[in-house]
Amino acid sequence: MTTTDPELEIRFRDNLMPKAVAGVYTFRAEQELTHNDSDVTGGEVLRVEEQYEIRAVRFVLDESSVHALYPGAGASGPYSRVLPHITLDRAILPWERRLLGRSDRPQWLALLVFGEGELPDDPQALGLTVTRTVAKLRAPDEARVKGPELSDLGIGPTIQQSPCQTLDVPAALFTAIVPREDELPHLAHVRDVRTVAQRRDDDPEVLTEGMYSVLTANRFPRAPGSYAVHLASLEGFKDRLGPDGPGPNTDAVRLCVLKSWSFTNDPVGTLNIPALFAGLAEPGYTNPEPLNLRLNPAAPSGTPGESERYARERLRLGYVPVPYRMPSGELTYAWYRGPFTPITAPEPPVVGETGHTTADHALIYETQHGLFDIGYAAAYTLGRTLALADPVFTEEVTRARRELANKAVEMMAFGAEPMVSDSGASALARLAEPGFGEGLLQTLAAPAVTGRSTPRPATRRPRLGRVQARATLNEPRRQQLLRATAIRGAPTVPVWLDELESLRRVPFSYLVPHPELLPPESLRLFRVDEAWIEALIAGAIDVGIHTSLDERLHNEFRAGIAGVRNPARPKAGLLIRSALIEQLPEFDMVINAGGLEINELRHEHVAPDTLLCLFDLMPDEIIMREPGQGIHFGLDHGEVITLRDLTPGDGLGHSLERNFPATGSVIDSHVRQPVSGRRPVVLKLTGSGGLIPALATEFPGTDMSPGAFAIQLVNTPVEQRFIARNNADSEDRP
Repeated sequence: MTTTDPELEIRFRDNLMPKAVAGVYTFRAEQELTHNDSDVTGGEVLRVEEQYEIRAVRFVLDESSVHALYPGAGASGPYSRVLPHITLDRAILPWERRLLGRSDRPQWLALLVFGEGELPDDPQALGLTVTRTVAKLRAPDEARVKGPELSDLGIGPTIQQSPCQTLDVPAALFTAIVPREDELPHLAHVRDVRTVAQRRDDDPEVLTEGMYSVLTANRFPRAPGSYAVHLASLEGFKDRLGPDGPGPNTDAVRLCVLKSWSFTNDPVGTLNIPALFAGLAEPGYTNPEPLNLRLNPAAPSGTPGESERYARERLRLGYVPVPYRMPSGELTYAWYRGPFTPITAPEPPVVGETGHTTADHALIYETQHGLFDIGYAAAYTLGRTLALADPVFTEEVTRARRELANKAVEMMAFGAEPMVSDSGASALARLAEPGFGEGLLQTLAAPAVTGRSTPRPATRRPRLGRVQARATLNEPRRQQLLRATAIRGAPTVPVWLDELESLRRVPFSYLVPHPELLPPESLRLFRVDEAWIEALIAGAIDVGIHTSLDERLHNEFRAGIAGVRNPARPKAGLLIRSALIEQLPEFDMVINAGGLEINELRHEHVAPDTLLCLFDLMPDEIIMREPGQGIHFGLDHGEVITLRDLTPGDGLGHSLERNFPATGSVIDSHVRQPVSGRRPVVLKLTGSGGLIPALATEFPGTDMSPGAFAIQLVNTPVEQRFIARNNADSEDRP
């Protein structure tokens, strides 16, 4: 079975059976010599017998054969829903040997998980083993410890005395966790990867091109604490893998261990991504629009008066009260709202079309309550402050305004006379007139005129008044020249303003003026008030207006700069304040509007735990996903399996958008019963109540093979969706 994405193709195979497994083979050859169908050997048959051994890994595994572990060695995290696995470079390794007496040859390796206090040889679950000889592995000195039943073939004296890593597992624990023989095939598969080398997450799983074998454990590390994982050989454990265990008079089973490591299940002290995602969607209060960027005071105890209703309405619109000192000196309060609004902002008084020297023009006064709305005035003042704080910007704007004024004075000095550019155009037009060439030839052929020519009398141009002179600047061609002058004099100003358009350089307190607008562990959506941004831009670009001529030329200056700008003005956005941002700076986020993904104009961590995103449209769906991790196996959020399509084709491996089981969890229905008072949570894969036959009912006509089972167990990244409600007044709602 093959699953693909734009970057890689992964094929899950059930197994990779060799033509012949490891072991000692005897080859016999017989010859008979005949002549005319008559035996000429005197009844003797010539026989040759030779023994050959196919060798493979048995008691020791080279460390370089291990491609990846999950969880990684020494890792700490919330792994209670994870089935640990190991990836081996030699894809055929798990099937190179056989369990004695079994013709179908399930793999001879199994991945066993042990917790703290379970193994006498490793009480702290650190992944420790005991070094013993192969002879002591096969025949323990302890009377009630059973080793594997291995044939003497292929095990000579040298191998008998060679060291290997061993582990004595209490018999009851061995029976509780070891996979049953008919379960073993579903705990191993082959992964065939076609891709370039790439790391999918911080864990040591690198998806590189090639074929690998993968063995998965059958036990979940449920309780917090340390866990040891051992890749153990089950060769020689004939008839000891069933529910009856290793048999009577057995206290422990001695296993040969090829690889060991440990990890810690710490669901509290590490990042809990599902809980953090869920917390963003459950802000903890019952406001009809809980994800809007606004203050939400407690409900009134009685019937609110007019003043309280007015204040609550202001808060609903996204305003916050701020201290305000009037020009006359009185200290009062005013309403402030930044560029982020919970609803579509109404049209404000016009700002920014002509030059100004103060922010008073942007103040909005409420005569009914005697209060000021200072949002646009604050934006204008901030824009001017940011401009003046940048000496390069200020110098360039001032220089451009002086060059623009000089050009305008030059134009007004010409008055109604044709400009140089006009004269040049007129001369070209005269050259193109019919008969011009013929007249020129006649003039050149005429006799030369001798003597001094009579000079023309000088004529005085009438002096234009100030009004008439400035009126000449309204001619379209002169306006084009003025705008070109502005562009030449301020080459970096357009880029500076484009950055300001996306609210860069704007202090966060201007965007979110009150901490309760964005409490910890919250997500807030908002629209962007374009008039606020226009006031911000106006404050910055109005720098350098010193004369009435500067003010008169301000529109040409703005138009010239605007002609070469490439602004991407945001229309909406979101803010997230969460430990998720600090601990997981990058995660997948898809923003949709009308079923199509929209552009993200800005994606920036404005604080270690705060993310700001700006969009060119108002989204109606936001999908946040846990980062795609290296392939690992287990249960998804809710302890269920997110079913994946097994139909060959492009949809293979894609989510079917339904869970198994539909109600309850896998832990409730498909784990073994406790043994000897212990309760290791071990999957029951086959038989009555087994997970494999139960999953097979979800895919009629499909064999739940080891490869198909592996696809179903691939952990799905946690996903949280935020979908806008389809209300009648949805245009006013984030």
